[in-house]
Amino acid sequence: MEPTAVAHRGYAGVAPENTVGAAVAAAERDETAMIEIDVQPAACGTPVVIHDERLEGQRAGRPLTDAEGPVRETPLETLQSARVLGTDETVPTLARLLEALPETVGLNVELKNPGVPAADLRTGEALSDAERERRREGWQPFVERVVAECDAFDGEVLFSSFCEGALAALRDVTPDYPAAALVWDDLEAGLEVARRYDCEAIHPPKTAIAGTDLAGTAYAGFPGEEPTVDVLEVAHDEGMVVNVWTVETWLEADQLAAAGVDGVIVDYPGLVSSG
Repeated sequence: MEPTAVAHRGYAGVAPENTVGAAVAAAERDETAMIEIDVQPAACGTPVVIHDERLEGQRAGRPLTDAEGPVRETPLETLQSARVLGTDETVPTLARLLEALPETVGLNVELKNPGVPAADLRTGEALSDAERERRREGWQPFVERVVAECDAFDGEVLFSSFCEGALAALRDVTPDYPAAALVWDDLEAGLEVARRYDCEAIHPPKTAIAGTDLAGTAYAGFPGEEPTVDVLEVAHDEGMVVNVWTVETWLEADQLAAAGVDGVIVDYPGLVSSG
């Protein structure tokens, strides 16, 4: 069975990432089961759709936008006029992107940042009780705003995050949405976090899937080491869906499909069959 296709930032390999245009174009493709986006707050707290902490982050030598500065310190009006990757597409609010999407496509909303320096996020960690509560409190106001806006969308919504505090806040704000633990380099921590919040899914990197040629290769700053745990087998045994990031070629997608993953988070359309 072919895995489902999750359009990473709206198929970032062929469109300006995390924009309304990219999301709408991705939704029009039959193969697209879900669109993945990143959310964080503007200076006023309004959820906006952008991945990087700063507006001048680079993509293949090109600035992400024609504006500068931390997203969390930037007025909403400036963000809404910031052109993405040299196109006419601008940084959208979450509300605007939701209004543009049909309910026939799902949305994977990654809770990227509640409005703090990226160095303070504690990504990919299973936290102590005290630290977990502190982080939950820090995330909660932003998560409340994101959930309130997603309540207006009639399609499927899946929330995900690398940050345990975000998932703790989500479960505190509402039990109504499915959640996924995004895994960084610690597979055991990722599984622990997924269990703690009864996550319906877990999202490991493509190099974490045992039995593939990708396993143990260097990727995204991870060392080229064999996985210490069969996250696919464990997750499936515990009833979790496994969606793998970020797949860039059909060869990678083919290997992961053969291994039995449920979904692939992809930069390009056409890597999996539309069924």
